[in-house]
Amino acid sequence: MDPLRALVRTARMARHTSRLAAGLTADDEVLLDAPDERLGPALVAAGRGDHTPAAKLLATTREAAEWENRDRYALRLAAFADARDAWLRSWHRAAPHDPDVLLVRAELAVARGWRSPARAELLREVGPLITAAAEGEPRDPVPWRIALDHARGTGLGHSGFEQLWAEAVRRSPHHYGCHVSALKYLSAAWYGSHRESFDFAERAAEDALPGSLVRALPVRAAFAYLADGGGAAIPRERLDRAADGAIALSAEYGPGDPWPAEVRNLLAYVLVRLERWSDALAQLRMIGPYATSFPWDRVSDDPLGQFLQLRDGVRLEVACSIPLRARRKGPARAEG
Repeated sequence: MDPLRALVRTARMARHTSRLAAGLTADDEVLLDAPDERLGPALVAAGRGDHTPAAKLLATTREAAEWENRDRYALRLAAFADARDAWLRSWHRAAPHDPDVLLVRAELAVARGWRSPARAELLREVGPLITAAAEGEPRDPVPWRIALDHARGTGLGHSGFEQLWAEAVRRSPHHYGCHVSALKYLSAAWYGSHRESFDFAERAAEDALPGSLVRALPVRAAFAYLADGGGAAIPRERLDRAADGAIALSAEYGPGDPWPAEVRNLLAYVLVRLERWSDALAQLRMIGPYATSFPWDRVSDDPLGQFLQLRDGVRLEVACSIPLRARRKGPARAEG
């Protein structure tokens, strides 16, 4: 770098970086994957071996058809059970046909199968658990989201995938989790391509309801593309359009709202990769204390540390873009 440019950059950093911390949650107050006020007590009770609050929570989501919340809670409860499952085994013994315990068991079995070196074989064995969960509550799209994840791991062909997708959208046409699972199946990493996943994501976003997280699906496609190294397959304007759509969605929620936290974290990653520093800083302020493991765990074994480090880096980049002195307004005086 030219010495003069380096000097100016350093001066700008020194002058502006500290004040750009305004609106950012303090480092020691940022939480990773913090549960909401409904899930938190259920996890605490599960830690004590008591499944009752978790059972009540999922029953409430089922009875009220809160499919998005049901999906999130099932994922988090299964993740907790992966390390400590005594409460889940107790729940299953007490109510072996409860559609809620069947759902968590299916999610847990698929998650464990995905991590195994014998992934395809183990996943095929857990098919009956997914079927049981789907039959336990025929209205529920969440077992079909699990089935889509399962299909990706077992190598199910496109015709089989289309059948599962039809069952999912018949139950909930705009279910975010099902759309994310379908996008993964259609990604270049699995059975599609970057262009195919962008086409799917953009169509889904156009059809989504106001405020639906499905409207941020293109930014997930952008993330997959950028994480795969980018290239010439997707033009820059398509990436920017995906980011702009997610920014518009983020604006529909208040700062520090936990519901869109993962979308905002993902959007921040994409904006940084696009070097849209000011937009990235705005989203980091909107995130508040709610850092999420994804996408930071894709680039670091310490996702919280990566998130905090990125915030500092974004502030530095924004500071370097701000002039050292404000430009004088009005016409310059004529020299006499």
